[in-house]
Order: sequence, then C-alpha cells, then structure tokens
Amino acid sequence: MFRRVGLLAKLTAQALLAPVAYAACALIERDGKVLLVRHSYMPGWLLPGGGVGRGEPAEHAILRELKEEIGLTRSAPPELFGVYSHRTGWVTNVIVLYRLRDVEFAFRPNLEVREILLVDPRSPPPQTPTSVRRRLAELVGMEPRSPHW
Repeated sequence: MFRRVGLLAKLTAQALLAPVAYAACALIERDGKVLLVRHSYMPGWLLPGGGVGRGEPAEHAILRELKEEIGLTRSAPPELFGVYSHRTGWVTNVIVLYRLRDVEFAFRPNLEVREILLVDPRSPPPQTPTSVRRRLAELVGMEPRSPHW
C-alpha cells in the first residue's frame, strides 16, 4: 500500500512539474515469444521499460532500463516499432516502443521487477492489461497499429 501511495505522490508531482511524461518500452522477441514483466509496484504482466531522462535519447533509455530491469547483456540494435500517446489525468504519456531481437539477459528478481515470462503474443496470460494486449496484437498483425496506448 505504501508503494502505491508513493507512486501516486510521484505521479502527482511529475504532473505538476512536467505534464508530459516520456517513456520507452520494449517488445523483446525470442523464439516467437515476447517477454513480459511483473513489477513490484503495479499489477499485471507488462512490457519492460521506463522513463526517458531529460535530454536522453529514447533508444539509450530503453537499453538502460532493460539492463536495470532484466539484466540485459546484449541485443541487436533496437528497432522503432511505434510512438503512442496516453492521457492519464493531467499527464499525457508519450511512449516510444522498440522491438528487440537477438537478446541475451541474466534476470534476477529485483526491487522493480519480480518475475518475467515469455509468452505467445497471440495468447497473453490473464492479468495482461488491454494496452499490452493491443501492442502484442499489433506485433503479430492481428490489429492495425494505433497512435493511442
């Protein structure tokens, strides 16, 4: 509960200081499956990624986030998959989504990510949010790409 209150306070402060949040996420593909993560502070199976720092290129941010979250050790260069917007209260989130292949990582549960799971993008597990389901469907051509997260 304290984590959620802390996250809400952080999001509120960010909304007041910078009403546009910039994030980078990844579609990590391996053997026809996509990697999803379960964060310690949010429910459900999500795509890995996180915030882009001021002046930081999104491509650098996603590699940094993947090192932190899943222990990324190597990958082919990230390929831009799409740019999305999502409005949450006062904040507009801009999410840059990259596709990564030929990825190697050494995952260990950490403060941010508790579990990882490789899933068939056509059949994501329960507790996968609608937004992630849509991105997976876009990846496999089951839905057209949308500009909205």
